Amino acid sequence: MTTLRAFTCDDLFRFNNINLDPLTETYGIPFYLQYLAHWPEYFIVAEAPGGELMGYSKYDTTGTFAVMGKAEGSVAREEWHGHVTALSVAPEFRRLGLAAKLMELLEEISERKGGFFVDLFVRVSNQVAVNMYKQLGYSVYRTVIEYYSASNGEPDEDAYDMRKALSRDTEKKSIIPLPHPVRPEDIE
Repeated sequence: MTTLRAFTCDDLFRFNNINLDPLTETYGIPFYLQYLAHWPEYFIVAEAPGGELMGYSKYDTTGTFAVMGKAEGSVAREEWHGHVTALSVAPEFRRLGLAAKLMELLEEISERKGGFFVDLFVRVSNQVAVNMYKQLGYSVYRTVIEYYSASNGEPDEDAYDMRKALSRDTEKKSIIPLPHPVRPEDIE
């Protein structure tokens, strides 16, 4: 049986194979440590019955999934929210409901913290993920032009900023789509 638990510093040495997935954004160790120090309740991993991280270990073949997020924004402006920084599931374990379960946990944490909504950024070209998020109740709030930097001479890629209103946003104001795209520097 899979165990969901808090991410620990030791996990940084065990999750290499998921970072090799081309759909996963990777970060330096200081970035992960910052999230672990500031928002530990938003950093969740899944562990296989044998104790290995499911696919995070470069040498196992069982699969990976994890979610990393944070709380941010302004309560006064009704922008306090949970933000999904990364959601990763190993290719061989996709379409099993693992991502949905992790998103549900992040949404529950955001509800307890009094968030108005949960948001995330996803590549426009990643239609599998876009469709999954739509099935989970997320909608496109805005398009962010050239949000993702290309690494191989390709043009930068746009992102969708997708949102799901939480119970505190009774009028669903947080998910009313913007009529025009924005640039990364315009994001608060």
